[in-house]
This record gives sequence, structure tokens and C-alpha cells, in this order.
Amino acid sequence: MIIYNVTINVDNDVHLEWLEWMKHTHVPDVMATGLFLDSRICRVLAEDEGGITYAVQYTCADMATYERYRDEHASRLQAETQKQYGGKFAAFRTLLEVMHTN
Repeated sequence: MIIYNVTINVDNDVHLEWLEWMKHTHVPDVMATGLFLDSRICRVLAEDEGGITYAVQYTCADMATYERYRDEHASRLQAETQKQYGGKFAAFRTLLEVMHTN
């Protein structure tokens, strides 16, 4: 399995609004692609001077499924985030390969 992890630092003045938008709009839109098995939003427990940091994680079956998401959906969904909150966040993306689960 592959975890698509998006780490996002959001400005303090919009982070609560952004979090609600993520929960009720963006994450459901990503899940509606049918390519991910589950998702979670985690707050990073660190002292950030420039905003609040979150890790948003989506799990998919394999790399081919992630690549399909990237090629067919990612740019559209990322553009929607920019339209809503451009200039109010910074994001970087990481792919994780699950090696073991209980």
C-alpha cells in the first residue's frame, strides 16, 4: 500500500476555516475519485511560528493507483485549493510505502 501524505502549513488567521473546508469539501472530493481506500487529517504537534501544520494522508492500493490519481485528478484538486486559500498555506507532498501493519 501507498500513503500519499500532504504536509500543509496554514496561516493562523484561516486555519480553522481551512480545516472545515478540508473536512467537508476537499477530502471528500479526493475520496470521490474512487482511488483511495481511506484518509485522515492529523495536526502536527510542533511549535510553528508561522502557522498551524497538518498532515493529510490518503491510502491507496499501489503505486499505479497513486499515479492514476496524480495524472487524472491532482492538478484540478490542487487548483481548487489554490483558488480558496492561495497565499495562505505552503504544502509539500511525500509518498510512503507501507511495509507492515498490525
